[in-house]
Amino acid sequence: MKQQLSNILALAVITMLASCSSGLAPVATDAVVPTVVTEQTEFDTDDPAIWIHPTDPSQSLIIGTDKEVGGGLYVYDLDGKIVNKVTGLERPNNVDIAYGLDINGKKTDVAITTERNAHKIRVYSLPDLKPVDNGGIAVFEGEQGEGERDGMGISIYTKKDAAQNTIYAIVGRKTGPSGSYLWQYKLTAGADGIVKGEVVRKFGTYSGKKEIEAIAVDNELGYVYYSDETVGVRKYYADPAKHDDTELAFFAQHDVKSDHEGIAIYKTSDSTGYILLSNQQNNSFVVYPREGSNGQPNRYEKLADIPVSAVECDGAEATSFNLGGKFPKGMLVAMSNGKVFHYYDWNLIQARIDKGEGK
Repeated sequence: MKQQLSNILALAVITMLASCSSGLAPVATDAVVPTVVTEQTEFDTDDPAIWIHPTDPSQSLIIGTDKEVGGGLYVYDLDGKIVNKVTGLERPNNVDIAYGLDINGKKTDVAITTERNAHKIRVYSLPDLKPVDNGGIAVFEGEQGEGERDGMGISIYTKKDAAQNTIYAIVGRKTGPSGSYLWQYKLTAGADGIVKGEVVRKFGTYSGKKEIEAIAVDNELGYVYYSDETVGVRKYYADPAKHDDTELAFFAQHDVKSDHEGIAIYKTSDSTGYILLSNQQNNSFVVYPREGSNGQPNRYEKLADIPVSAVECDGAEATSFNLGGKFPKGMLVAMSNGKVFHYYDWNLIQARIDKGEGK
């Protein structure tokens, strides 16, 4: 009861803030209501990731960034309670999860976040949230322009083969040159147990309009998507071994009110599902078929535009794992103004997709 009351009060405050924000659309009266609203961070939430527990999905965790100098990573249970945190970072921005990184022969799950003002990515073991990076991995070394070393977006690509998983971090920044805006790092641990990164690729068209922050990788299909804010979503191969930096698709140019933000992928099979894109200034999510439209894997037509209660959502993540309890078909997690994250029971989202809402 106490958690429910806290969630209701938090949602009321968020709705009030949305109504009062200059130039921001208020939360729609028919918006999907979150199943859970998390406890607040100290500063400003930005991006979530979902860690699936290896033996009991009901014990899975949400890891979210608190984006400010002195902020950090917050770990939540499925009831939205803060169960762990690390703070004192130099403006952590986005976060993602890697499973089974080999550290001294032990397969270790890790959370990886960009530390924007320190020009690093940080790596923490899960679920204990202990650093395994000796203070961080420098990114965008050698870049000289203002903001060109400020790491923002991050997503993990895991290449699976018979011998072992090879894990790559694809990192975006505040600004950079078109064609090499994103840098891809191969992550490995040395004999000392410290995780290091090696640049293996630089790619990515950039419009120059605003910035690239939201990045999402589809491991099974082998693609990376990123939001070129105010312009659209771009798609590339995720595997650097392909030696192919051709832009495969550029979509969502006309489906978003202003900023294209967080990207989440919900998987209904190894090859089907949905791509959800935060329509930030509209307080909604635009939905596309993961497998592409009309049998064309690089064509994306809007399936729905779903109003949510999350205000000005920057980052999002989704899973189709049965997490038990409130989330039998998984969840959508969305950052919201008010220093919180929203958890949405996937059944609520699916019902709106089935209706073709906002199409």
